Amino acid sequence: MNASEGMRLINLDEDGVDRAFRQDVLAGLKQVPKAIPARWLYDDAGSQLFEEITQLPEYYPTRAETDILKTRGGEFAELIGPGRAVVEFGSGSSVKTPLLLSAIAPAAYVPLDISGDFLRASSAELAAKFPGLPVYPVEADFMRKVALPDAVSDMPKLGFFPGSTIGNMVARTAVDLLRTVRETLGEGSKLLIGMDLIKDPDVLIAAYDDAAGVTAEFNYNLVRRINRELDGDIPLEFLRHEARWNDDFARIEMHLVAQKDISFSVSGQPFALAQGESLHTENSHKFSRRTGNTLLLAGGWTPTHRWLDSKERFSLVLADASIPRSAP
Repeated sequence: MNASEGMRLINLDEDGVDRAFRQDVLAGLKQVPKAIPARWLYDDAGSQLFEEITQLPEYYPTRAETDILKTRGGEFAELIGPGRAVVEFGSGSSVKTPLLLSAIAPAAYVPLDISGDFLRASSAELAAKFPGLPVYPVEADFMRKVALPDAVSDMPKLGFFPGSTIGNMVARTAVDLLRTVRETLGEGSKLLIGMDLIKDPDVLIAAYDDAAGVTAEFNYNLVRRINRELDGDIPLEFLRHEARWNDDFARIEMHLVAQKDISFSVSGQPFALAQGESLHTENSHKFSRRTGNTLLLAGGWTPTHRWLDSKERFSLVLADASIPRSAP
């Protein structure tokens, strides 16, 4: 196996469409209020748009996390140790992933992502930067337990979950995912996870509704994907991107708001949005130390170390796979 090939574990239907994508979209459009899981924003086009977002002046998380990775490499090396298989949940960042790999001397690198072309391209780029490191890309939905390549089965594992992806999920889904990650990585594993911090709502809204409109295009791309892959006819011209701060749940929300009453179909099924009604496409929960630790503990991980960037905007947390127990 090489970085340009990898494993493919996606369940496609007879039309070549991810069955889970179709199921989630149809179920989400039938909900009240309508909502679609944020992971479906990341097809190949969406992944490329998100890479653009990370370079925007308003979008601080990537710069903040990179700051931590650049300045704390020695601590990562000491606490994580060499010889682990790094399993990254999402395609490798061209900036962040090399910083971690350079710091800890891993034995292998296994990126997991549902966006196959983007996964293979980013894996090939990373393999070129680390010619002595085995790279095993796996096209898979990591919301479910993933069978890792046999070549890394006996290696100790480090899960790497950078960015603020865990914040995209409601608490129940986030806990389920963390438990699934623990199953995928196995006993004795560690997890290095990014958690964005609660801050001024104006800063947060700007980060998710940038002046250049790239985040809006990222949101609109979901509709384009639905129309293309699921035979939809959603009139994108009558939808407007909107970012909202929900203080009760400490999260930024992305919505597509109908500017007039619209009717449309997806996979042959009829749907409608009234003027002012929205399709909720993403959450990005923000954490304190306590809420982040509580989430990790609920998901089967025991936090051991926590780092903040120099401006205290973002955190990276190292955790150990917890030993199951029913009492403290």
